[in-house]
Amino acid sequence: MSRPADLMRPEVLGQAAYAVPESAGMIKLDAMENPYPWPGELHSAWLEALGGVELNRYPDAGARALTAAIRAAHRVPEEAGCLLGNGSDELIQILISAVQASGRPVLSPVPTFVMYEVLARAAGVPFVGVPLRADFDLDGPALLQAMEEHRPALVFLAFPNNPTGRLYDSRLVAEVIAANPGVTVIDEAYAPFSGHSFLPRAGTPPGLMVMRTMSKLGLAGLRLGYLAASPEWIDALDRLRLPYNINALTQRSVSFALAHARVLDEQAGILREQRARVSAGLARLRGVRRVIPSDANFILFEVARGRGHAVFESLRVAGILIKDVGRAGGPLTDHLRVTVGRPEENSAFLAAVAEALRA
Repeated sequence: MSRPADLMRPEVLGQAAYAVPESAGMIKLDAMENPYPWPGELHSAWLEALGGVELNRYPDAGARALTAAIRAAHRVPEEAGCLLGNGSDELIQILISAVQASGRPVLSPVPTFVMYEVLARAAGVPFVGVPLRADFDLDGPALLQAMEEHRPALVFLAFPNNPTGRLYDSRLVAEVIAANPGVTVIDEAYAPFSGHSFLPRAGTPPGLMVMRTMSKLGLAGLRLGYLAASPEWIDALDRLRLPYNINALTQRSVSFALAHARVLDEQAGILREQRARVSAGLARLRGVRRVIPSDANFILFEVARGRGHAVFESLRVAGILIKDVGRAGGPLTDHLRVTVGRPEENSAFLAAVAEALRA
């Protein structure tokens, strides 16, 4: 009988599965989620809207009504096509599958969203990581040189970046787009918390794609992302999309959410205010070496050398779960990432991290 080692590539078996820590009973500030549920009256209206879904039938394969609602709500350019995915992860996987036979690599600044590299390597596509500067900003000359040398099929730019929260200079990003011989995918997962977007330019030039997710806006449990690009690219990529990839409950729920977008926008506004408060609070703490400027709904901060994991564990014992990104090593050593939560959660975090730093 064949075993995995007989049929699977060693580099796939050698990587760890994506780990999600247990969070029951904790203040959960590790996954960049919107901490606010639907208000009571909208929760009831949402449940009522779901009552008409026929679970015995397959969903609309093209999610036509939902796609139209997204285009209208987010002002996707009329000349651009739009492809929906089961979260951004599926869209990244489709994009990498599309260029798998080109012999050209996937390229991205690093550190960044890990799934660009994970999915590229899973597909047997070379991945080229271009280090960010010491302040986690984009190293423009190094990135441009790497593109000229490697001629990538895909360049992923998280905008703002995860896990750093940095929003790169839009003029430099535009220069990268113009110089890229392949496709540039601007990943705007944190657009609700950011001040700049390339969405109005999606598909112009044809190699520019903009990817977004509904997860950070407050719908993480629904797993929906979308890609705006030239109609030619959307038509080609749609051939790799699995049938019925957006289930009926997600289609109805996201359509409902977009009809009540004001509530989600208000929540995002609160989180932007709280982001400023938490950043300022961290900057005042002795033992915090630096706080990285963030345009996302999370904050990356560095503690004293050798103290990163101890501070993380102290917070976990206190019932607060954040992300120990320092375990990745390299430039992220002793860095921790905290998601912006509700005011009372942020107060508890700031008090607990101050105590952990004193220990």
